[in-house]
Amino acid sequence: MKYTTLFIAFWVLFISCAQKKENDVPLVDLPVEYQLQTHISGIEIPWGMTWLPDGSMLITERSGILYHYKNNQLQEITHHLSDLYVRGQGGLLDIATHPQYDQNGWIYLTYSSSDGAGSGGNTKLIRARLLNNELIDIQTLYKAQPNTTRGQHFGSRIVFDRDGYLYFTIGDRGDENQNPQDLSKDGGKVYRLHDDGQIPNDNPFVTNNLALPAIYTYGHRNPQGMTLHPETGEIWLHEHGPQGGDEINVLQPGANYGWPEITYGINYDGSKITTLTEKSGMQQPLYYWTPSIAPSGMVFITSDQYPGWKNHLLVGALKFRYLELLKIKNNQVIERHKIAEDIGRLRDVKQGPDGLIYIAVEGQGIVKIIPK
Repeated sequence: MKYTTLFIAFWVLFISCAQKKENDVPLVDLPVEYQLQTHISGIEIPWGMTWLPDGSMLITERSGILYHYKNNQLQEITHHLSDLYVRGQGGLLDIATHPQYDQNGWIYLTYSSSDGAGSGGNTKLIRARLLNNELIDIQTLYKAQPNTTRGQHFGSRIVFDRDGYLYFTIGDRGDENQNPQDLSKDGGKVYRLHDDGQIPNDNPFVTNNLALPAIYTYGHRNPQGMTLHPETGEIWLHEHGPQGGDEINVLQPGANYGWPEITYGINYDGSKITTLTEKSGMQQPLYYWTPSIAPSGMVFITSDQYPGWKNHLLVGALKFRYLELLKIKNNQVIERHKIAEDIGRLRDVKQGPDGLIYIAVEGQGIVKIIPK
C-alpha cells in the first residue's frame, strides 16, 4: 500500500509537470522587420478603438473622453454620459461599430456607470449614433448590478460574431468569492445579446430561473481581450489571472472557465488561492502565462502585410510593455515572439481597414506597425 501510494503521488506530479511543460512555450525575439510610427498622439489612456467607413477612427480614453480622428485632426465627441463612473480601472472602456454600420449607424460602448442600485459603479453597455460629433439616440442595452466602489475588474470588450450576435465581458469586480461562479449575479461573465439588447432565446441559461439569461459563459476573472477567429468563427478570449495564470480561452456556450475554483496563479502576497488547477466540469485554458503578462487587447491577423504573421494572434502586455505574437497551430500556441518591445503599457491592438496593425499605448496614443 505504501509503495502504491508513493507511485500514485509520483504519477500525479509527473502528469502535472508534463502539462505545465507543454504549456511553457519560450518567448523568442524576432528580427525587426517593421517600424513603429505614431499615428495619433495626445491620448493619455486610450482604451478602445474602431474605424468608421470613411476611414476615420473613434477612440475611447479611460477618463471619459471619446475622440474622433478625421482628416488628421483629433476632436472630442459630446456624449452626455452623465452616469460615467471613473475610478481605478473604470471609466470609458471599449467601442465597436455594428457589422452593418453603413446601414444603421449604431456604435456600441462599454463604460463603468453609477446608474442603478448601490454606491459606486458597474459595467454598462450602450449603443448610440453619431451626428455632428455628438452621440445621439443613446440606448442602454445592459447594466450590471449591483454597483460597488471597488475600482477593479470591469472587463470589458465587445465583439460581434458572424451571425450578428453581440458578446461583451464584465470582470469579477474584485469579488471572486461569489460573482464568477454565481449565475444569478453579474461579474466574471461573458454575455451574449442581439444587437438591440434583446436576449437570444437559445442562450445557454435562458430557461434557468436561477440564472441571468444574458450569460453565455462564466468563471472568468477579468477579460480584457476578445476577438473572432477568422477561420472558425469562434470567439477567443483572454483574461487577467492573479499573480500568474493569465489565460486564453475559446468560448463554448454555457461553459465554466473555473475562476476562482481552479487557477494557475497565486495571490499577490504569495499565498495560494486554491490547490486545484483542474476540476471536473471546468474548462482548461488553451494557453496560460506564468508569470503574468497582464494581457489587454487581442486580435487575429488576417492581413498579408506582415510575412509569417497571418492567422496568428497578437496580445498586448501591460506588465512587460510589449506586443506578443502567438503563433497558433491546431488550437495550440507553438511559438511566442515579442513585437514592439518596450513600447509602453499596451492597452489595445486592432487591425485597421488598411491591413496595418494599430496599438493603443498609455501615455502615447495610437501607434501603427509598418512592415519594412
